[in-house]
Amino acid sequence: MTGNISAKSTARGIKRGGVKLSTKLLGPFGVFLQGAIKEPGMVGAVFPSSKSTIDNMMKKVDWENCKLVVEYGPGVGTFTHHLLKHLPADAQLLAIDTNAHYVEHLANTIADPRFKAVLGSATDVERIVKEAGHEFADIVISGLPISTLPEDVAEDMIDATYRVLKPGGAFLTYQYRLKARRLTEQAFDRIDKKYVLMNVPPNHLTWGWKAA
Repeated sequence: MTGNISAKSTARGIKRGGVKLSTKLLGPFGVFLQGAIKEPGMVGAVFPSSKSTIDNMMKKVDWENCKLVVEYGPGVGTFTHHLLKHLPADAQLLAIDTNAHYVEHLANTIADPRFKAVLGSATDVERIVKEAGHEFADIVISGLPISTLPEDVAEDMIDATYRVLKPGGAFLTYQYRLKARRLTEQAFDRIDKKYVLMNVPPNHLTWGWKAA
């Protein structure tokens, strides 16, 4: 899903290619536009998630007992900042994205020792988690447009997510279509679901729980 390009050389290209200028003029939206132009199929939405979506998604999580949270497709960090507000002081947040523009932006704008942005694919989550010094994740939350992924890639990602979660952990998705929920139902032991109207457009929230 990511081309043969190193994160170091990508970062040099970004700095020379004008992301800093876009960030200065348009803020995160400038970075979002450049990332969307580069990888349009991996952008889940034009509008950021609403407060209603974020609040509803977060309220089922046992934050006090979280040690590792993984975020797929963080983009410019709309959800990321809210995750960090809830995260305990001794926990870590790994944000995985295939888009180097977004990874560079997050690494340069989030000065939090609990946070790490990783250039890579969500299908490699088990390796990424181990390289970060963890065995399992407590929560995985995905902003990826799963409905646009090839079926086999989406299935591999969700299967890898199930394996990397600790018993009692959960996979959280917020999507406009129901493909993510269907695949989560197939892979996980139990699901919770909610439809949020206060979002543009309205979306489907799904929590897939791994049996304790």
